[in-house]
Amino acid sequence: MAVSTARRPAAIGRVLIITFLTAIIFRCGVADVAPGASTSEELPHRRFEYKYSFKGPHLSQTDGGIPFWIHTGNAIPSADQVRITPSLRSQKGSVWTKNKVNFAHWEAEVTFRVSGRGRMGADGLAVWFTSEQGLDGPVYGAADQWNGVGIFFDSFDNDGKKNNPSIVVVGNNGKLVYDHQNDGTTQALGTCLRDFRNKPYPIRAKISYYKRTLTVMINNGFTPDRDDYEFCTKVDNMVLPGDGFFGISAATGGLADDHDVLSFLLFTLTEPGQQPPPPESEIPKEEKDKYQEEFQNFQQELDKKKEEFQKEHPGVQGEQIDDMYENVNDREIRQVFEGQNQIHLEIKQLHRQLAMILDEQRRYVSVITTEVTKKGPNAESGQVRGGVNANRYNMQHTVNTICNNGASGQFGGYFSFSHALVIFILHSFSRQQLKTVESILCPNVLSLHCSRSCIIYTYGRYRASQQECGCLSASGLYNICIKYKYNWLL
Repeated sequence: MAVSTARRPAAIGRVLIITFLTAIIFRCGVADVAPGASTSEELPHRRFEYKYSFKGPHLSQTDGGIPFWIHTGNAIPSADQVRITPSLRSQKGSVWTKNKVNFAHWEAEVTFRVSGRGRMGADGLAVWFTSEQGLDGPVYGAADQWNGVGIFFDSFDNDGKKNNPSIVVVGNNGKLVYDHQNDGTTQALGTCLRDFRNKPYPIRAKISYYKRTLTVMINNGFTPDRDDYEFCTKVDNMVLPGDGFFGISAATGGLADDHDVLSFLLFTLTEPGQQPPPPESEIPKEEKDKYQEEFQNFQQELDKKKEEFQKEHPGVQGEQIDDMYENVNDREIRQVFEGQNQIHLEIKQLHRQLAMILDEQRRYVSVITTEVTKKGPNAESGQVRGGVNANRYNMQHTVNTICNNGASGQFGGYFSFSHALVIFILHSFSRQQLKTVESILCPNVLSLHCSRSCIIYTYGRYRASQQECGCLSASGLYNICIKYKYNWLL
């Protein structure tokens, strides 16, 4: 029997809708279940293992080492982080636990930053769990052909497929050689694309190995929420060595990034219903008694030395331990006080600078006021003619002095006597005195055959031009336009 072609598209549409809804329901159901566990299972018990962890603010010791860890290559431990590689070309470094780990189930939380000035970076950072320490090698600064697992945060696109930065999980039984050319994608057991470079907050990776299932969760570094993880990848039926070393390595190539690890926290996972091993069971009783005896002997020797010191120096008081360190409240008060003190110093500096500016302005105003008072028309009505004659004589003497000094080169050659004459008249005399100045001609200016004064007044401004002043034209200075307004020379 033939099927109608008109009804076929409708049937196909219904099938696609049902398939889409089924996928959404299945995905929501999977998302509600923790990775590696079913809905009926309880979460495993976690216990922090300090001997296989490090974090700030007192990460490194006085000798530059990390307690219970070793660092190699270009790794630089500091008080609050470990810089695995600096942003220099062809660098590599690593940190590894000193002792082996023999936990059946574990979870590691790594907080790190990968930052660089370029749009692209290289090469990347790796988190390891291997049967032996890979102190040096070509795989992100660690040894190749490892026995265990490596979680690679690859920032450089070697194969040119535009699939970086990415997170790749690669397992090895000690015989495989890492495929650099393809960024390990041919050997990857799990992968996800995540950009972990130059984020506002540190990147957090949670790597858990529970019931032969390796799960990688990522905090993308956009929020300060430490519990804001998203699923990256999961590898089922993964067999890892029974005991091994944890490590972190990084490397740079032609491009370079700073690879900084802020913390590495390791937790042991215990299945629900099982009693977690007590901390005392990890140390044999004989060793524990030995350490306790050594501690008591050391404490007795320390007390004896304190008594001897007090006898030899009776006037010296020992410093209280509580006074050596500040608490949180004292630190906050000190920071507030230091900030307010810095603001006070800045305000005092600005006040001093403002006082200098005001003092200089007052001095300028005083000088200008004095000059205007001396040369202004302050005479009485019965003394006008005498005052005008006196002003004419004083101006004639001043103009001649400027012209003679300008001709003799006493102005340093910066401008000629014509410049000096114009600037002096514009800056020194009031508007009422300019008519008197027009009738006073400098002998040096007369020698240039000027038919009239070089200074005219137009619309509240003084200017000199080629048409109005023949002397400036003859001396080649007709391009100069000197403007004077509001008692300021511009």
